[in-house]
Formats: sequence, C-alpha cells, structure tokens
Amino acid sequence: MLTINAYAAHEAGGKLSPFKYELPDLGSEQVDIKVHYCGICHSDLSMLKNEWGMTTFPMVPGHEVIGEIVAVGNEVKNLKPKDLVGLGWSSSSCMHCSQCMTGNHHMCESAEGTIVGRHGGFADYVRCHWSSAILLPEGIDTQKAGPLLCGGITVFNPIILAGVKPTDKVGVIGIGGLGHMALKFLNKWGCEVIAFSSNPDKKEQILKMGATKVINSTKPEELESIAGSLNFILNTTNVTLDWNSYLVALAPKGRFHNVGAVLEPMAIPTFTLLMGEKTVGSSPIGSPAAIRTMLEFCVRHDIYPMVEEFPIEKVNEAFEHLDAGKARYRIVLKV
Repeated sequence: MLTINAYAAHEAGGKLSPFKYELPDLGSEQVDIKVHYCGICHSDLSMLKNEWGMTTFPMVPGHEVIGEIVAVGNEVKNLKPKDLVGLGWSSSSCMHCSQCMTGNHHMCESAEGTIVGRHGGFADYVRCHWSSAILLPEGIDTQKAGPLLCGGITVFNPIILAGVKPTDKVGVIGIGGLGHMALKFLNKWGCEVIAFSSNPDKKEQILKMGATKVINSTKPEELESIAGSLNFILNTTNVTLDWNSYLVALAPKGRFHNVGAVLEPMAIPTFTLLMGEKTVGSSPIGSPAAIRTMLEFCVRHDIYPMVEEFPIEKVNEAFEHLDAGKARYRIVLKV
C-alpha cells in the first residue's frame, strides 16, 4: 500500500483541501511517479466545476505532471527508478485494440483519464500505466515542461494531422494558454503565422511569441483583408464565434481545426466549405509517440510555455487566478 498526500475538492466548484488516500500494491505494468511539478490546465477547472458531467468526488486534479519514477512493476521494461517522466491527460489504455496497436493509444475506447474516475497529480505521488509515462528528453526545462503534456500536445498534434508545411500561411484564434504555444510551434515549423486576438494590448507580446501579424478579431474589415489566404486555422477558444468569417479566410482546400471545447453546436455553412473544398476538423490530445516527438522538438528549438509558478499549498489561489482569466499564460504548481 502507498499513502498519497494530495489536494482534493469534495463538491463541484469546491475549494481544494489536504486529502490522503491509499493505493493498492503496484500492478505489474504500472509505475509510481514522485511529482515535482504539475500544471493547472483549464480542463482541471472544467472538471472541478463538473462542466462535462463526468467528475467524481472527492477529486484530485492534475494531469500535467513532471516527476521522477520511484517504483516500477515487474513487467515494465522501458522505465526504471530515477527516470524523469511526464504524465498527461491519459493514464492508461488497453494496449490490444486496433487503435492502440496502430499507435493511437489516446483514441482507445478503454483509455483512462488521469483525473477521470481516479486521482491526479496534485499530490506527492501519482500512478499510471508505463505507456503513459513519457520519458523526458535530456536538457528539458522541468519547471516549464508540465503544460506541454496536455496543452502543448493539444496544439502540436493538429499540425501533424493537417500536414502543415513550412511554406504554409496559418492562423491561430485565441492567444491564451493554448494559443500562445501554438504560435511558438508554428513559428519554428517555418510558417507565416497570423494571430487572431480580441485584445489589442497583447499585440507586441504576441509578435514576440512568433506571430507574423496580429488581426483584431473584433474588426470585420481586418478579417476581410486576409480572405482566401490561410492554408490552416487552429481555433483554441471555447466560445461560439462567427465561424463563416474564419472559413472565408481559408484558401481553397484549407483546413479549420478546432481544439477548444466549444459546448454549443457549431453552425458551419456548407456552401462556404463546398465551393473551396475546405474542411473542418477537431482532435483531442495525441499519442505517447506524438508527445515524445513534441518534447524533442521543444528541446531542439527551446519552445516552452510562459508559466507562473505557485506552491501547491496555494492551489486555490492558483485556480482563482486561472478562473479570473489572469493567467499569463499557464500555471504550474511546485510540489
């Protein structure tokens, strides 16, 4: 048995308080991770509020874990104690379905979420299947790497899925926790990057993040000025937008990709898609292999999110900071 010291909420939207629980003996394919840092993702906030209707309480959030392996099951061959690893949204998959066997573990119907029906990384230790513990590349900045495990892969994976080329002209909607990482990735990918933002005060900072140009999304004339020019648009917001304005901004055969959890149905005008052979898609996180590739890309190009650090004892203050929209641009808890 392993006793875990964590922070948990006991009701939807409730404050987190110290919480202890016990884990059974380590499974043969499981690993235990001593948590060093854990990011706070907006998904943690949504789960805390039970916005998606799948939260069980008490709930220990945290699925952007950076830590050290302290124990491995007897069937684990790729990891050993003292290895530095990351753990993201997924904590296990079945390892035998067609999705897992083709490398798409995150699409497994039996995939287990790190904070869905189990306790996450706002704790001194967290457990997962070996396949979900991603070995960190040498030289990575562990203090800033946590948000890459969820937010980072969420915006990196679409670049792969859409086949974005260095010669492409692309757009990113919403320059916040997800969008600012997307700018950095696409800039180092070699693209011309248009940022869509409703906050003109962010313009200079957005340009420093890697944007080539900033479009004020509240001004129709600025959107019209780039009509038919973008090969790819990534939407990172979770609110309803004037979808047609952005679809018009796509070039023929352009792709609009959504990673924001927009709760309302999206009103997509078919005629705009039809005449330009344009497509609309979406995706969640990415496979363990894609996460490893992303982390290596980050180390090679020195790509990290902008982070604010809080001690885990101030987790409620950190959540309030995030909920108020004040985070610039990701929050990391030091454990």
